[in-house]
Amino acid sequence: MSDDEKEKNLHRLEDLAALAGVSISTVSRALNDSPLVSDRTKKKILSLAQSNNYSGRLRDKVYTEDADKTISIVIPPPQGRDTRLSDPFTLDLIGGIGDALKEQNCDLLISHLTMTDYHSAANLVASGRCDGLIVLGQSTMHKQLNQLAAQRVPFVTWGAQFPDQKYCSVGSDNRQGGRRATNHLIRMGRKRIAFVGDCEGPEMKLRQEGYREALDQNGIEFDPRLVRPAHFYPESAMEAVDVLVEQGVEFDGIVAMSDMIAIGAMKALANRGINVPKDVSVIGYDDVLVAAYSSPALSTIRQDVTKAGRLLVSKLLRMLEGEDVQSSTLPTDLIIRESCGA
Repeated sequence: MSDDEKEKNLHRLEDLAALAGVSISTVSRALNDSPLVSDRTKKKILSLAQSNNYSGRLRDKVYTEDADKTISIVIPPPQGRDTRLSDPFTLDLIGGIGDALKEQNCDLLISHLTMTDYHSAANLVASGRCDGLIVLGQSTMHKQLNQLAAQRVPFVTWGAQFPDQKYCSVGSDNRQGGRRATNHLIRMGRKRIAFVGDCEGPEMKLRQEGYREALDQNGIEFDPRLVRPAHFYPESAMEAVDVLVEQGVEFDGIVAMSDMIAIGAMKALANRGINVPKDVSVIGYDDVLVAAYSSPALSTIRQDVTKAGRLLVSKLLRMLEGEDVQSSTLPTDLIIRESCGA
């Protein structure tokens, strides 16, 4: 097929967007007669679609009549593992986002899209199924998220900040959180503090940096044997603690990278007759609801999901109105219960 023939037969929204010099989401809205697009831009896009034999099929709108916008939540798979929508912190964060969207008269769509590259996320908006995206976590997708931002797809991300970041993110101060958790155990007299959790994700790396900073500031030598990887569910944490014990690594404290990891760690210790907090102090991260009702009640680092949800939503809605938005970092809080001894 010649170049002229290719120009006259468009099959993809991104091709039409490139020809019109607008974003994919603008093309999608124009083809679906959205009031968010000016009449002049609609006429231009429709004229280009007709003159170039655009073959894309218009989809029915999925917006309810009462909702101003529809926002989709996308959860990238963490480091190649299956995403668990049932993870308590994920549910809490979705709840905070959902409450904020309700306040703004917007609908919430939870997508099971497997976000392996930026095209899949861009197509979710281009299809007309939603107006914008909230991506929960960066996983290993930072480069792809930068590419998504370059395509002018409206989205915000819950996660860490990177020096070369081209997209807007909202997240907690993970380095502060890791440092605060470790310092609390040191104040409790603990010297051999294990770090149990995912050591690959951007947020977890920052928490580990905070852990190491606290050790260094208190004159405690870092021991790599005390770092044990664990996924975000109790069974993985139990296995990590079992390995520590079986390898004969001495420890009197555990900084866990999530509350579910901490609860799994406490279960493994109890199975071996090791008392929490008498023998080992344990602190978690997130402050999910179950943390206050574990036995013993779990000390933890709280992330403010209500404020996070409001910020994610407000930044995305402002972005959809054409405003420039900046990333935000939220402080963390130390919640003291029973699992550390005080």
